[in-house]
Amino acid sequence: MTAPGPRDTAAQLANAMARLRARLRTESERADMPWSWAQLTTLSRILKEGPTTTSALAAAEHVRPQSMAETVTALLRHGLVTRESDPADGRKSPIAATDQGRALIQSIPAMRETWLTSAIDRELSAAERRTLAKAAQIMERLADS
Repeated sequence: MTAPGPRDTAAQLANAMARLRARLRTESERADMPWSWAQLTTLSRILKEGPTTTSALAAAEHVRPQSMAETVTALLRHGLVTRESDPADGRKSPIAATDQGRALIQSIPAMRETWLTSAIDRELSAAERRTLAKAAQIMERLADS
């Protein structure tokens, strides 16, 4: 059997990664979680980059400022972020994550990993697990290239 060409492999890998990512998102959703993925992505950005403004978030997420204002309002309403006055510029109101927001974002990878661990254990043979571990190393190498 000949090895598939790079283009075919790239297309198959991209499709598989997109499907797995979608499944991981689905599996990390809790029934009691009222937040959208846009809200969670915004909260993650705030945690990663530190306090920021609504306009900076809109630019970073490539959405209209009005849309980001709605997202931030929902996060404020749920106590996931706070808004404070900027002492250097009273016109700005930086948004920062709360401890509750931090805890929520930190819980999502654990939910995803729990599902993936279970699926690997349930669906794959020992030989397939070894192959998958090798594939993960190869994917890391590609990501670092």
